[in-house]
Amino acid sequence: MRSNLCGLIRESISSMRQSLFDLSGRVAVVAGGTTGLGRAMALGLAAAGADVVSSSRRPHQVERAASEIEALGRRSLRVVSDVLDRASIQALHDAVIAAFGKVDILVNAAGITSKFPVLQAPEADWSRIVETNLTGTLRACQIFAATMSRAGYGRIINVASLGSFVAFRGVASYSASKAGVVSLTKTLAVELAPNGVNVNAIAPGVFETELNRTLVQGTQRGQELLMRTPMHRFGQADELAGAAIFLASEAASFVTGEVVAVDGGFLASGVNQ
Repeated sequence: MRSNLCGLIRESISSMRQSLFDLSGRVAVVAGGTTGLGRAMALGLAAAGADVVSSSRRPHQVERAASEIEALGRRSLRVVSDVLDRASIQALHDAVIAAFGKVDILVNAAGITSKFPVLQAPEADWSRIVETNLTGTLRACQIFAATMSRAGYGRIINVASLGSFVAFRGVASYSASKAGVVSLTKTLAVELAPNGVNVNAIAPGVFETELNRTLVQGTQRGQELLMRTPMHRFGQADELAGAAIFLASEAASFVTGEVVAVDGGFLASGVNQ
């Protein structure tokens, strides 16, 4: 009798765990979701059951991402967009609503960077980075959160950075934009909580991507980053998927305004030698 009861309890717990992280029936949009970390999160959401639309500026990348999502048995769309262009973000939103009737999850993963000393920072480059990383996130949040608020449900996941919290020499514009993303995330979380919309951020550690490869691959900077990461390695892109699935799922129903670091211990680190 007791053995049967324990078995039933184990099955119940297992079922609950699966349902908590199950995104079946959810519709996700990933801005900047066709390469790098955005692509990894998009595929992770699809593997967890969501229909996913990955969008970016390049048609061939949008096509590839949609095909990968469909290969997982999920639905997708092929819509090109640019976070610098509000009309294109609105068009992405409208296409998703027309095809699926709703949007449950928004991931803001579009981002750029450039390396230059603060005192020599070209204003045009500074503005372009802040406009993309911070204001681009704002645009997508404004457009998609309005629909989520009317529906009374939503999950927004913004992409922050280690640079949101600590200084990285030569990338002040990127770090400033990502510090702004954290502040924006917290304010949106407060404002949208009454509407059933949770807003959180992920702060990736050092993942080797197209965006940073020349900065970290075989360089002194890369070696320093490895030394300061307790796991002594760079992250693999698919290691970001779990955090995205968690924040998009019912397992995070009471989590909002938080920043989840996926960084191999970097932010916790003091002395590693």
